[in-house]
Amino acid sequence: MRTLQRIALALVIIGALNWGLISLFQFDLVASLFGGQDAFWSRVVYGLVGISGLVCLGLLFKQWEDEGQERVEARRDPRFTNPNLNTEFGEEHDVTRMHGMNQNPDDNKKE
Repeated sequence: MRTLQRIALALVIIGALNWGLISLFQFDLVASLFGGQDAFWSRVVYGLVGISGLVCLGLLFKQWEDEGQERVEARRDPRFTNPNLNTEFGEEHDVTRMHGMNQNPDDNKKE
């Protein structure tokens, strides 16, 4: 369906550019390329642009999400399972117990 929407969008852009040329320079590019406004191929192009406008109308109400991309979630270290993200610093851990150090620096100077 995504390819059809891209083709429809391209045709709508062609139609918009043609309308811009008509309004600014009174020049109908589609009619000049295909033999006038009443020519069969001009009517086909005008019809395709109109149908493309209806297809693109559905894009107007579609939620803008990337269907093909998955969300990548960050992996957390298991030691930090409950971070407090509401504070400036987050969760603080006591690293002194990890290295066998005491809280009081004077206790570490035993000789």
